[in-house]
Amino acid sequence: MSRVGRKPISIPKGVDVKVSGSTVAVKGPKGELTREFRDGLVIKLENGLATVEQTDSGKMAGALHGLTRALLQNMVEGVSQGFTKSLEIHGTGYRAAVQGQKLVLNLGHSHPIEYPIPKGITAAVDQNRIVLSGADKELLGQVSAEIRRFRPPEPYKGKGVRYLNEHVRRKAGKSAGA
Repeated sequence: MSRVGRKPISIPKGVDVKVSGSTVAVKGPKGELTREFRDGLVIKLENGLATVEQTDSGKMAGALHGLTRALLQNMVEGVSQGFTKSLEIHGTGYRAAVQGQKLVLNLGHSHPIEYPIPKGITAAVDQNRIVLSGADKELLGQVSAEIRRFRPPEPYKGKGVRYLNEHVRRKAGKSAGA
């Protein structure tokens, strides 16, 4: 039995959790999330707490016990507080701007990159920093990884898109011959 899976999840005020079979819907001030979970696990709601219990004793149910609890915890935290991820742009002439539901990036390519911001994610740009926020932690991580993939930081000059406080190992480069 998973140690993470046994922990109860406290449901804050203003968050509504509905369980119907293996589908869980969580609604709160920051949005609404729905997720289908695998069979072999039961989600119970009692006294403002949600618990995940195994109904099967198989290997797969044991492996998914902690995962299911963590996903449910992220859903509750996302609709109540939300999640944010910040990206930094380093490089001369590299910039970003939000135009409607698109993020326009100038990253040294021959053309500007227009990235459509998915529903449920909001983007804000402040000088060389892109701040992404939303209720779905999984979608937020995917969007930030896709934006970073347009120009990952390179090791010689450190130019590119990186996560806030990400350390980029720098290489020395060529040295002149004697």
